[in-house]
Amino acid sequence: MSAKVALVTGQITINDGGSFLLTAADGSIDDLRAQGFFVRDTRLISYYGLSIDRKPLTLLTSSAISHRVARYEFTSPKLLTAHGIVPAKKLLVSLRRDIMGGMHEDISVTNHHQERVEIQLMLAIRSDFVDVSRVKAQEFYTEGRMETTWANDLLTNTYCNGSFSRGLRIQSKGASSPPRYSNGRLVFDIALDPGESWHTCINYIALVDGEELVPKHTDAETDATPAGEQMASYLEVATHLRSSNREVEQTYYQALTDLAALRIPVDGGGNTVWIPAAGIPWFVAIFGRDPLITSLQTMSVAPNLAQGTLLKLAQLQSAEFNDWQDAEPGKILHELRRGELAQLDRIPSAPYYGAIDTTLLWIITLAETYNWTGDRQLLDDCSKPLAKALHWIDKYGDFDGDGFVEYCSRSKNGIQNQGWKDSGDAIRAADGTIVNAPIALCETQGQVYDAWLRAADLYDVLGESDRARSLRQQTEQLYVRFNDRFWMEDEGFYCLGLDSNKQQIRSIASNAGQLLWSGIVPPERAHQMVQRLFQPDLWCGWGIRTLSAKHPAYDPIGYHTGSVWAHDNSFIAAGLKQYGYHTEANQIAEGIFAAASSFQSNQMPELFGGIARSPENFPVPYVDANIPQAWAAGSMPWLISTMLGLQADAPNRRLQVQPMLPSWLPDLQLTNIHVGDAQVDLDFWREGDLTHWKVVRQVGELEVIDLPDCRGGSQVSNLSSP
Repeated sequence: MSAKVALVTGQITINDGGSFLLTAADGSIDDLRAQGFFVRDTRLISYYGLSIDRKPLTLLTSSAISHRVARYEFTSPKLLTAHGIVPAKKLLVSLRRDIMGGMHEDISVTNHHQERVEIQLMLAIRSDFVDVSRVKAQEFYTEGRMETTWANDLLTNTYCNGSFSRGLRIQSKGASSPPRYSNGRLVFDIALDPGESWHTCINYIALVDGEELVPKHTDAETDATPAGEQMASYLEVATHLRSSNREVEQTYYQALTDLAALRIPVDGGGNTVWIPAAGIPWFVAIFGRDPLITSLQTMSVAPNLAQGTLLKLAQLQSAEFNDWQDAEPGKILHELRRGELAQLDRIPSAPYYGAIDTTLLWIITLAETYNWTGDRQLLDDCSKPLAKALHWIDKYGDFDGDGFVEYCSRSKNGIQNQGWKDSGDAIRAADGTIVNAPIALCETQGQVYDAWLRAADLYDVLGESDRARSLRQQTEQLYVRFNDRFWMEDEGFYCLGLDSNKQQIRSIASNAGQLLWSGIVPPERAHQMVQRLFQPDLWCGWGIRTLSAKHPAYDPIGYHTGSVWAHDNSFIAAGLKQYGYHTEANQIAEGIFAAASSFQSNQMPELFGGIARSPENFPVPYVDANIPQAWAAGSMPWLISTMLGLQADAPNRRLQVQPMLPSWLPDLQLTNIHVGDAQVDLDFWREGDLTHWKVVRQVGELEVIDLPDCRGGSQVSNLSSP
């Protein structure tokens, strides 16, 4: 087994629902770093220091022991007290934290000195109530008024700025010696005989939006909180995997755990729905692109994950034209924040609509969810938002009428690049210069093509054949138009996009690889595309880089300029499979799974460096990567589904398979696959170069059939039928 690569941050992160805690390894919080306890986009604890007689403790070890519980163990330094010297390492201090809306702490001190000790345990705690977006940018300032009160052994910090308010109550319970508040610290006077222990509980009660989020001590079991109950339910109904390749099995289950832990509660119009947050720590909010992509990736795991996402995003679909929010009628949002800056309209994120692909992905996800669930009620509920989304493509997506969908922010605080590569330096011309909007990205046109085709199928179901026919005519025209304008014959590849002058952005980037998944690539060009994708400037061995290593702007640890993203590669692999390039799809899966198995706990980060793979190196983490991150976790089950060629047709009670297992994955079993109201367990295994499969268990009516290879031939054998 290869060595595990730690993401060297020196930090511990835990979360539950919409609350999260980000600390140094010793549990401290530095108010001048991007750390703290956050609830609903506000930092409620900005500074935390634990000491004895004003001396810092010595950390022995610390770790998160579940997604929402962390433990820290300390010993004491040499102490000079009023009652004599206490040698170093004679006091054992344990700190346990548990997130449950608010935060609960258990602090214990045990005396292992042979004499009685009398000490002061001190907690320095401050609240600055800085908005999460400012903390992420390390801009630590606020504009409102803060107050601190100490009464009845209760410390209360409050903040108010106009109509926005937040607060934190700090309450000690169960201590044999109650705390005093002095000089900005909670102080506990502790006297311990040899072998004696002292303990206190501390509740950090979050005051947000008129609610009191009161925590309590719980065990580390998954279902101990409402968010944990949802997590446990997700893990119970999800498709499970078993394989003799234990690294793949572990990676798969870590991905499921990450996906379950990232789910946050949102108001679904009278009832609570749970959708995946984009990532921990900075994207614990409602997004558009991230949960839609995650839903697409996890159809074979839990197709109902998409239903709440689709309905919530439809509920927030824009009904107006708003420059500040980059909103247009029918557009699906990019991001919804609930902090001070959003509530006071200082940033356009309440909500913000500046993403070119979310509306397209919403349509695609709706169609794919129907394929897996056969949920006609969902389709009926979403029929009006679907019509509005399609109208947005025609009227606002293609705002200059050239037949392509492009983006250009109208908001002074908007995102300038609005595809999935949304950093400011992501879109580069062939000479390395930054391309300014408006920009028509290549993959956006593929998404339009895919969305129109899938919407046509949905309108057939809804009985609107004329609308379906019109959409198919549009796709035929886009297919010709796109392949005429975006193809670079000399490169055997598609350009990154069209610039503001409608000239090709002739950079070689991973964006073009996603076109295969959309189906807009002619079969005769697919072979050239595939050959180009696996040239060493794009293929690094762990995956396909976001930007060619030959490009002047290439940086292997740049966010979008040479790094490797698992979700990007999962799209490309799925497209390769669709075009019959099974070996190449498996090659991507091997690289991504190998990278994941190199990280601690087999947990795939948001991205990692595009440094070339060799027998003596390992994937290099990106320091500021979100871990866990939804579409990084979702990539792992989607790669499994891709290798097996799973395609659902729930309305017709059918599941198609096209498995071709690689030598590094000689067998696997998937249990509890849901297609409509049916469930099925499938076994897959290799014998020589041939992949066999059989149905092991089936509940409900479902036909499982082989899907013919689109390039001819088959290496699949079904040894049984249900």
